[in-house]
Amino acid sequence: MSLFEFCRDFEFQQAPAHTRSILKNSLLDIVGVMAGAACNDTSKTMRRFALLHYPGGTYTSRLPFDGQRVSVLGAAWAGGFCADSLDAHEGHFKSKGHAGATVVPALLALADALHHNGQPISGRTFLTALCIGYETALRAGTALMATSPTYHASGGFSAIGVVCAGARLLGFDEPTFRHALGIAEYFSARCPMMRVVLSPTMLRDAHGAGAYVGLNALLMAQAGMTGAPAETVEDHSVAVHWADIGQRWEIDSQYFKPWPVCRWAQPALTAMLEIQRQHPQLNADAIETICVETFYESMCLQGHAPRNADEAQYALAFPLAALIVRGKLGPAEVTGDSITAPDILSLSARIEIHEAADISARFPEEILSRLTLTLKEGTRIVSPVTAAKGDPETAMTADELDRKFDLFCTRLGVERSRAVKLAIHSLEHSPSAIATLAPIFSTGSSDGYMGIYTTSS
Repeated sequence: MSLFEFCRDFEFQQAPAHTRSILKNSLLDIVGVMAGAACNDTSKTMRRFALLHYPGGTYTSRLPFDGQRVSVLGAAWAGGFCADSLDAHEGHFKSKGHAGATVVPALLALADALHHNGQPISGRTFLTALCIGYETALRAGTALMATSPTYHASGGFSAIGVVCAGARLLGFDEPTFRHALGIAEYFSARCPMMRVVLSPTMLRDAHGAGAYVGLNALLMAQAGMTGAPAETVEDHSVAVHWADIGQRWEIDSQYFKPWPVCRWAQPALTAMLEIQRQHPQLNADAIETICVETFYESMCLQGHAPRNADEAQYALAFPLAALIVRGKLGPAEVTGDSITAPDILSLSARIEIHEAADISARFPEEILSRLTLTLKEGTRIVSPVTAAKGDPETAMTADELDRKFDLFCTRLGVERSRAVKLAIHSLEHSPSAIATLAPIFSTGSSDGYMGIYTTSS
């Protein structure tokens, strides 16, 4: 089966039940992350940017959790940055990145634009396109990582998924489809990822750029622009990454993050959670020092005294301290006043992070850490070498994913949060995806929670 045939003919119900479940959980996860991120500085800045510089066009879309209508390209920029600005979205090992934080906001924008133009799509059609977008983005990521000497941000490959999903919704023929792929790859945001790991900024994993590049490529190809063949899709050197599409699913290898910080920090958090389970009376005041042994890339995170939310989320020491001090780690613990909280910073300063050769040798196939706690009364507690919670082998349960969604959606209010969750759960059987997903695009809730996500907030 060619890639074009897969994108043209695939139907959501053809995917295995397990794959469909992961895909729907991924949608819930990303929407929850976007809700939790919608009032942070990055999201508000990009909404203002979209309103100023992308006010209209043939295709216009509403901004999620805001409701104002902008060009579909402006919505891609803003939506991708929103999803990227809270580091809690699901990811994928072989691509060393993420698909959903690009594909979900881009497809929400495109589907809303089509609906507004009198071309509504069903919930199942939306899920079909979303499944295509995830699977092809992840395969493009594995192809890129296998052929490039540089570790690129996710926006460097996820635009391919946007093109594949969008081409299905727009009904492209094969020549137009191939041109769109070529345009997206040529303009792709191949950002050097370790630069932002070492110097965190709002640019993050380039999901805003990936969403924009993907939708822009679709519109350019639709207008008649041509693009060179996409090497990460069509070159013989990457054929192995595409040969079994529709038979084997990269989506099945997705992991989910319990906490809104870099994946490389999460094994240490998982190990700490198990220590707390075994020692329920343990608290920050009892701890003299914590030694984290981990792989080199995780050791680079450090982050004892972050200056902003970006540094707090691309850190290891600070979120580990916040989890211990606050007993939880959600959006509120890595943004706002928490970043300068003396109790968190005090414990963070007592955390040491070192590379362990045995753990580095197992990366990237395994992402692991080991903790040693020295208590003030002299006791030492040593964790086993620990993998992150949420990996396919340590999967989060449906209840755990629901609790994460509820924590991240706290600011929506109870009723609106439930409405968003119900919309996603019922999407497959909806005659209109956008009508069902209306709670995502509104500005308030029946709880009286009005206006917090508008650009004037």
